[in-house]
Amino acid sequence: MVANFADILERARTGDMEAFAGLVQQFQSAIVSYLFRLTGDMELARDLAQDTFIQAYKGLSATICTISFRAWLYRIATNNALQYFRRQAKLAFVPLDDSRPPAVDPDAACEDNEAAAVNEALLKMPERLRVCLVLHFVDGFKHREIAKMLGISEDAVRMRVARGGAEFRRIYRASGGDLP
Repeated sequence: MVANFADILERARTGDMEAFAGLVQQFQSAIVSYLFRLTGDMELARDLAQDTFIQAYKGLSATICTISFRAWLYRIATNNALQYFRRQAKLAFVPLDDSRPPAVDPDAACEDNEAAAVNEALLKMPERLRVCLVLHFVDGFKHREIAKMLGISEDAVRMRVARGGAEFRRIYRASGGDLP
């Protein structure tokens, strides 16, 4: 399987659209899920994922990754999400209709109240802590990989994961959730 993946990746690097489509198919669901956890909006997550794959396609042939392809995709997705949050912060002065419900995809994997409460708590966290927490605990990246993705030290990642965990527990408990 590894040799097959390496072959597909190499073909995609040389411009083979079919090979790149295979990579998109393999990673699309995970990237969309990750971005949904960061944004809380499935349509936005899909849009950011599409931007992620467009950027990956454009940069794949010119990029020599020092991290895995999967980690490289997550780096692009993270940067797209953070860029979106920065743009939103700049536009915060524009009045929004607060009566509209939060964007939620009916197909989203929040089947029970606990999963919805977890997502709600994650969305209340600062982005820099949320990103590290989701990358580590949900998507299974090691501190070293996250550090390379975000361009920060491993110690900074460890600190953000620890602080993020504490912040998540505080927010989750405040909303009535029960954690050990």
